[in-house]
Amino acid sequence: MPVIAHIMLALLSVTASALGAAALIRYLAFEPTMAGVLAAVVALALIQIQMALTRAAGGSQIADQLFEMKGELRRITARVAQAEARAEELKASFETEVTARRETIVNEMRGLEDMIAKLGRNFESRLQIVRAQAIDTTLDGGGALDAVKDALRENRVDLHLQPIVNLPQRRVCFYEGFTRLRRPDGKLIMPGEFLAAAERANLLGVIDNMLLFRCVQIVRRLSERDRRVGVFCNVSMASLEDEQFFPSFLEFMKENRDLAGSMIFELGLRNFKTRSDIAARNMGRLRELGFRFSLDKGDGLMVDLQELQNAGVRFVKVNGERLLEELTPGGERPITAVTRDIAPEDVPALFTRYGIDLIAEKVESEKSVIEILEFAIPFGQGHVFGAPRPIKGSLLEETAPPPDFIRRVAAQAV
Repeated sequence: MPVIAHIMLALLSVTASALGAAALIRYLAFEPTMAGVLAAVVALALIQIQMALTRAAGGSQIADQLFEMKGELRRITARVAQAEARAEELKASFETEVTARRETIVNEMRGLEDMIAKLGRNFESRLQIVRAQAIDTTLDGGGALDAVKDALRENRVDLHLQPIVNLPQRRVCFYEGFTRLRRPDGKLIMPGEFLAAAERANLLGVIDNMLLFRCVQIVRRLSERDRRVGVFCNVSMASLEDEQFFPSFLEFMKENRDLAGSMIFELGLRNFKTRSDIAARNMGRLRELGFRFSLDKGDGLMVDLQELQNAGVRFVKVNGERLLEELTPGGERPITAVTRDIAPEDVPALFTRYGIDLIAEKVESEKSVIEILEFAIPFGQGHVFGAPRPIKGSLLEETAPPPDFIRRVAAQAV
């Protein structure tokens, strides 16, 4: 009951008592004092009765509220029990799903392992085939030279291409061309067996000429198919220093200077560092035509980037394993104008600042690929991306040098 109601009832009790006292005095001739005392006692009695009734009503409300609270508590307890049961169901369902997914992943991993093992066996079988095609006897100096001359005279010079891919997409951006000479029985003469003999006989220029002609034709065929793929063409330092060979070489490249964006000449890094003034001057002539260079067989990152930039070097290849060894805190760093310590992950960006891209070459495993990707190396080359393969027969015929070129080569190979 509101407080104002209690006050009104108390005033009503006092008023009624006062009226009663007045009536006693007037009609029953009570003494005023006695009538006042009786009126006060009656008023107090009425007020006590009112308070008692109020407390009784209040107790009933409290009991009702307690009853409602007990009911709500029971409902909450029931909901908590339901939530716990649902949580147990979800936990059991989650554990079942995790177990199923784990089994699926394990099965997929086993399948992947089987696939990798199968690819490894295929690779080994192909490698054995390549080895079987190679010369099975070691040629001495005279035998190697005779084999080289015979292959040049008979135009048994093949071009093998190996892809160079961008990372991490693994899209083929370039091919590297390799010269392979064949014996009459079809077996290959590997570069390690004929290069020394060919250099002593001043035939490296002839071999480079054959490779260069085919690389130019390959680039033209690729451009006709609207494929933006460049070709790395190996050229020996001896050819760049040969005053008799280089003028015709330079003239040929002038005729094909429209391919400058797709032809990259590749040299060994050590040969580049020890190049003669003649070679440097001839490299400058090619650079003036728009052609750029790549350096392979790098044994580390200790290169002068400013020097390479001035010489027109656009790519530097470093063995993948060696590159990972250097890309550690405290490893080798290129020579630049940067004086602060270079973090491993900043090394590729430092090369790019000088217009040079790093290529991790001789990458042979997926594990190496994953480690290389951590350092944002832009390009990769190796058997894991694709082995060197001979160009197809039809393309081999389309890119064959003209007869007069073959006659000149045969004359030089006598």
